[in-house]
Amino acid sequence: MKIAIAGSGALGSSFGYMLKKGGHEVTLIDFWEEHIRTVQDEGLTVDFNGKTENIEIPMDKPENIDERFDAVFIFTKSMDLRGMLEAIEHIISKDTKVICLLNGLGHADTLSEYVPTENIIMGTTVWTAGLDAPGKAHLMGEGPVEIQEVDPEGKEATLEMVKVMKDSGLNAVYSSDVHFTTWRKACVNGTMNALSALLDANIEELFKSEQTKVISEEIIAEFALAAKLDGVELDEEEITNYVVDISKKLGAHYPSMHQDIANRRPTEIDFLNGIVTEMCESNGYSAPNCRL
Repeated sequence: MKIAIAGSGALGSSFGYMLKKGGHEVTLIDFWEEHIRTVQDEGLTVDFNGKTENIEIPMDKPENIDERFDAVFIFTKSMDLRGMLEAIEHIISKDTKVICLLNGLGHADTLSEYVPTENIIMGTTVWTAGLDAPGKAHLMGEGPVEIQEVDPEGKEATLEMVKVMKDSGLNAVYSSDVHFTTWRKACVNGTMNALSALLDANIEELFKSEQTKVISEEIIAEFALAAKLDGVELDEEEITNYVVDISKKLGAHYPSMHQDIANRRPTEIDFLNGIVTEMCESNGYSAPNCRL
């Protein structure tokens, strides 16, 4: 399959590496010139659960890509989604499947402005990744990736993408309710990512504190309220246990929001706790933790 990765930072580069190793024709797309030059000159180096390998893989800016693709994976930051979609419009045909694995909420609506709904596949992943230097990424964990089509007409293509990722070692599964899965993942990002960034702690350090669990429960309660307004029921105790369980698997990992703060980049907070705050307050409820 001919695949483009739109937004080839830590997770995008790592997924591109896995799909390339899985036998697919993969092109990385990004705007960071130093990262692009390094991959073009020296190849892409990925540490996958402690095993390091360097591979040759095409990479360039969107305006330098002059071909169409069977599938495009979107891995931008939430606030960069619209800009990337505008930049890659010329590589998307009427049959191109677009797989969105972004953190945050509300992305399907943005995608539908640029891509036919039958070609949109939404999903989440708990793979963790980092970009250690230009051209050098690491991928940790076991996944999985959960995906589901937006339009029922896209189910066959979604099942095909599940197989493509699964065969490439990305542990993909078909989701029966990706809307629920997206909200559950948002709870993870809205607690551990935000708190890690604010408190300058990795996940292991963060959850050594009993107070972290208390704060997380309060944040999750606000997410559950917003999710209910969106038609999704979240069991707060179950979600809290889910967050704690994931934290045990991540160890000394610094999540993306912490990495953004450390590198003086904007974070995705507005598309997580920010959206929850807006949803609650516009319906007459308060969300003091997410507001903070």
